[in-house]
Amino acid sequence: MAETTLTISSKNYSSWSLRGWLLCKMAGLEFTELRVNIDDPGARRELLLLSPSVLVPRLSHKGVTVWDTLAIAEYLAEIKPKAALLPKDIAARAHCRAVSGEMHSSFHNLRSALPMNLKAHHETFKIFAGARPDIERIRTIWSECLAAYGGPYLFGAHPTVADAMYAPVCSRFRTYAVELSPELTAYRDLILDWPLIKEWAEGARTEADEIIELEVEF
Repeated sequence: MAETTLTISSKNYSSWSLRGWLLCKMAGLEFTELRVNIDDPGARRELLLLSPSVLVPRLSHKGVTVWDTLAIAEYLAEIKPKAALLPKDIAARAHCRAVSGEMHSSFHNLRSALPMNLKAHHETFKIFAGARPDIERIRTIWSECLAAYGGPYLFGAHPTVADAMYAPVCSRFRTYAVELSPELTAYRDLILDWPLIKEWAEGARTEADEIIELEVEF
């Protein structure tokens, strides 16, 4: 059997790598991590040109190669149906896909203004006006999902694709001291206390402290 691998980049800076990794872990897939070497100048240039729909994260499984985070999510939902990455109810499943797709294709100002950096923490942070509608929209999505499905995760008792997609936002909101209601703070903290997130964050702590040119969304 061919070895299953997941190619990722920086654990501290790459929100898309985190999403792909979380999805594989949630599916119970056994895989080997392949890390892009961010110390190599050529690799750095490549990373700076990556977008969520290019080649990182990239899953190779049984001769199938899948890139793009949502494509990975759908592939895993097909091969690991018992993992329940998507809700069982058809309406909830459509809703989960919609909010996950919105995270995938939107919130560009948020990505620019609040780049992922797991090792950073600001007691206060001035958020420029362009990012505020993105933050408000995410607050709305979280509030609507928690109200509709009863929490503690966005679609009920267990994490789904949507929680994997919004997990990096939880880290951003803590890093940049984004104000949240008590309910949304509880959801953010639930995700950040998730053992899988703690495992990823431990890996991030071993990376170089400053890679300024990689403090962008990729």
